Amino acid sequence: MTAATGGPNTKRSRRLTDARAHLTLHNAALGATLLLPLFLLYGRAIADILVVVTGLLFLTHSAVSRDWSWLRRPWISLAALLWLVQLASSAANGSTHSILQSLAVLRLFLFIAAIEAWVLPPARGRRALWLVFAILAVWVGLECWEQYLTGINLWGDPRWGDGALTGPFVKPRAGGILLLLSIPAFLPMIARTLERRTIRSFIEGAFALTLLLATMILIGQRMPTLLLVLGLAVTSFLLPVLRRPLLIALALGIIGLIALPVISPPTYGKLVVKFLDQMSHFPDSPYGQLYVRAAVMTEMNPIIGLGFGGFRDHCNNPVYFHDLPALGITNTIGGADACNIHPHNYYLEVSVMAGFTGLSLFMAMIGLWMMTLLRALRPATNPDQAMLFVTVGVIFWPLASTSSLLTFDTAGWVTLITGWALAASQSSPQSSLQSGRLDKNSIV
Repeated sequence: MTAATGGPNTKRSRRLTDARAHLTLHNAALGATLLLPLFLLYGRAIADILVVVTGLLFLTHSAVSRDWSWLRRPWISLAALLWLVQLASSAANGSTHSILQSLAVLRLFLFIAAIEAWVLPPARGRRALWLVFAILAVWVGLECWEQYLTGINLWGDPRWGDGALTGPFVKPRAGGILLLLSIPAFLPMIARTLERRTIRSFIEGAFALTLLLATMILIGQRMPTLLLVLGLAVTSFLLPVLRRPLLIALALGIIGLIALPVISPPTYGKLVVKFLDQMSHFPDSPYGQLYVRAAVMTEMNPIIGLGFGGFRDHCNNPVYFHDLPALGITNTIGGADACNIHPHNYYLEVSVMAGFTGLSLFMAMIGLWMMTLLRALRPATNPDQAMLFVTVGVIFWPLASTSSLLTFDTAGWVTLITGWALAASQSSPQSSLQSGRLDKNSIV
């Protein structure tokens, strides 16, 4: 007689096997996620592979566990529609290369879903990612100071030609990267320090804020500096304990700006003189020319735009060389000189790529993300999530000059931080600022 199968021991064994398999998949995805920031700094191709691997592991987990509930998240539907619109636009207007690039955009949305729904909900993963961000932020900052004090970085690279500090990079990337690293990495620690309510902790907190702001000013990149000030202002509104130290840091920062002609003439020329010159006649500036050209291209292709890389591929078409009276700009923006590989603004990039249809979906998706983060916002009990809320807000601030949203280093940072913020917003608070003290183990 054949022994019966499927008894309690067999079922328990299967459950243990399944649990080990899911843990192995999760640990592999978490490992890829923790490596991603490093390779976003120094190996974009490897970083892209890590994003793809994380997405495939997530799909494997979903298939094995038969859990596809993440597909019901409202932003997923908007992302799918946006992807279909830009794919259709690429098919209608673009080359085979444009269509293939459009197909590949799907991996970015899948990565956000993986981080939000699976990789980072456990607090240990968020603590580990925080540590990675903190280490890299310190590294970027130290290399900027080394380059400022000695003239070169660790590899012998000097300042960029326009005076900007490049930190640990060859090109001027340090400002934007330090911005994204520092708000989620440093500000929760500064808040914890200030919550001790002692003179020493106040001095330490004010010094840390001043050092962060001074580092960004010396880097000499205008937009990251402005966005950091914006982020710090919002942070001080959410966490009142930061207000007085921040006022001190801002006052010292203004003194530093006044002293720039002496302490760093190249930075003064780029950060102050060039900025004021561009703002005085912005429509005729290089950025103004890009923005007007993108607006004209969107106006003439309003439904689904010009597809992936539409700005790069069609910007020098003479049909777009005209004024934009709708915005009160009557001067002629000159020819091919107003072209670049992208329009230096996320929203204009999406509008050229996918028209007003895609732009509406893009803005609605960001709106859903921000509402999710806002509903979970508890600055007094969960300041770590609040700092991620501020970081995502800074990333998608519309009045900004940006890199291309779909170049991989930018896309990697945007998707990682957005997924991290969403994951932190669906978890119970892991930190506390109650009773004037913050739990030292509470890092989102």
